[in-house]
Parts: sequence; C-alpha cells; structure tokens
Amino acid sequence: MRYLDKAAVENIAVGAAFLGTGGGGDPYIGKLMALSAIEKFGPVKLCSVDEIKDEDFFIPAAMMGAPSVLVEKFPKGDEFVKVFQKLANYLGKDQIAGTFPMEAGGVNSMIPIVVAAQLGLPLIDCDGMGRAFPELQMVTFNLDGIPATPMAISDEKGNIGIFETIDNKWTERLARVATVEMGASALVSLYPATGAQIKQSGVHHIVTLSEQIGEIITSKNRDAGDKLQELLNLVSGYELFQGKIVDVIRETKGGFNLGRMHLEGIEAFKGGEMKVHFQNENLVAEKNGQVAAITPDLICLVDYETLLPVTTESLKYGKRVRVVGLPAHEKWRTEKGIQTAGPRYFGYDYDYVPIEDLVMKKAVVENV
Repeated sequence: MRYLDKAAVENIAVGAAFLGTGGGGDPYIGKLMALSAIEKFGPVKLCSVDEIKDEDFFIPAAMMGAPSVLVEKFPKGDEFVKVFQKLANYLGKDQIAGTFPMEAGGVNSMIPIVVAAQLGLPLIDCDGMGRAFPELQMVTFNLDGIPATPMAISDEKGNIGIFETIDNKWTERLARVATVEMGASALVSLYPATGAQIKQSGVHHIVTLSEQIGEIITSKNRDAGDKLQELLNLVSGYELFQGKIVDVIRETKGGFNLGRMHLEGIEAFKGGEMKVHFQNENLVAEKNGQVAAITPDLICLVDYETLLPVTTESLKYGKRVRVVGLPAHEKWRTEKGIQTAGPRYFGYDYDYVPIEDLVMKKAVVENV
C-alpha cells in the first residue's frame, strides 16, 4: 500500500496513455481532473491486489464513447461519483471497498482516481485490459464469464440509468446507443467484482506499470534513444517504425473514432511506409504492405523526440512519431481472447500472429 501524490498522477497519466494504444482519452484532460481531486481531497491510497480481501466488493468507473468528443464536451466532474454511487445503491452495497480502472488510458486511468479521492476509497492496482479496447465486452473479466451488468450509465446533463442485459455483447450494443444519444460520450460503472474475482480475472500491477512508463518518458536530460531503449526493456516491446504523418482519415461514427493514418519513413526507416488502422485504439500496423503488429497486441504511437504518447484524436499532418509494439497480456492470447479482440472481430482479413513472431520473421527476411 502507498499513496499517490501529484507527481505519481502525472506519471500515471502519461504511462496509461502509452498503454492506451491511441485510445482511452486525452492524458492532459485526465490529468487535470485527477490532480484537481487530489488537491481538494488529498492523496489516494493505492493497494496491490494481494492486499484486498476475497469477500470485499469493488466497482470500477470509466468513460465510454469517442475520446475526441472530450475536447469539446468536458465533464462537469461530479458525474463520475454519481454513476459509481448509482450502481452501488442499485446493488444494495453499503460498503464498497475500493475502485479500479477498467482500461489503461489518459482519461480512463484517471477517472477512478477522481472517484477514489472524492469518496475516500482505495484504488486497486489492476484493470480489466492491460491496455485500451473500444468495446465493453473486450475485458478480461468477460473472458472469465463475469457479467458486465448491472451497469450504470450517466452523462454530464444528469441523465442516469441502469442496464441489465443477457450477455456482455448486448451490454455493449445497448450502451453504445445510449452513449451516442448522450453526445457520443458517457460515464459508466460496470463489471462490479469481488476481491476474489479481481485476483482471478484482473490485469495486476497496471497502475504501477503506468507510473514506471511515465517516469521513463518524462525523465529529463536524456536523449530519446536512451529513454526509448529503457522503455522497450520495461514493456518487452519493439520499435516498429519512425515516420512522418502524411495522411489521416478520421471520423466520429457510432460512438467511436474510426480511421487510418499513413506514415512515410524517416531516419533509419527512410524509404518505407506504414499504415495504422484504428477504432479509438490502434488495431493494425502494416509496414510496406505487410502486417507488422496486430490486435490484441499493443500498437503505440509516441512523439519522435519527447516520446510522449500520441492519441488518435491528436493525429495531424506532418507530426513525426515512433511506432512501438508490445505483446498483449497472456489472457488476450488465448482462443477466447483472440475471438473477442483479434483482427477478424474488427473485420480485418488476417489471422493473429504474436508480435515477437512478426518481428523475428522480418529479421529473418532482411538477413536472407
């Protein structure tokens, strides 16, 4: 157990945005909300999964919808707690032992910190993805058969309701319609879980990992190459490409940011090209016409010089970036994990190949 101060929140926001693979919300907006809550209510207690009791009850809180909407549709701040308390009251739970993020992301890793600060609850060092994904059933709790509902949903206007669905895919379908009507973004509280379920089904130590990533990226007086190598060592990742964005096709549709970007190679990658397809999160990276990384593995864009994460809503012509790939949590590499969040689910005519195999195959071809 330890307490998260402002410096920790700054680093977690950056690291979680990196793990958010382009989605999960703008880290600057998320950071402002969390820092404001900590300044007003004090530091948040972070507990490891090993420190919680099996019989205790926990509720996460998150944003659902298109991250780009937050730039113009800023949260009031009280809706996070309202949706959390709505679900707790509906469940008849007088004692909620803590909260935790549903995914990694610049906003969705910060919202539970706001809730924890305002309600004086501990934050649990885990989440339900180990990255970010665009749909509600794309959660490790779902892989283990844990229901997403009862789920509370709210907007900044004060509309609030409860869903109970027959399965987690229906939760996504119905909540997505409500989210679009709420202005393409909404606040949700779902996958209520016991301590035993968190220990079995959560992705552990993700908050701490986010903080460690953020510490590397924001460290001063070091060049980008040194920081990148330390980052890759920490996350078992690979630098896939260095390029300049020369085209972005993007639209907000059905509560998602959808599109693709085209990169032209620079420096050691000059003469090459890469296309990255996204649905809130980066899903497929194609280098010179061949798949270089593919969901559920992580495809992360960072600024070429600062290594700060680049979210899909901040993509713009001329920006120079590095593309980093890293392996997904082992739960996503199971048959059910690939069925739930693999390339064919998103409509890509590819089989999933682990990123380390793709990198090794490329190395063999280049050395022939």
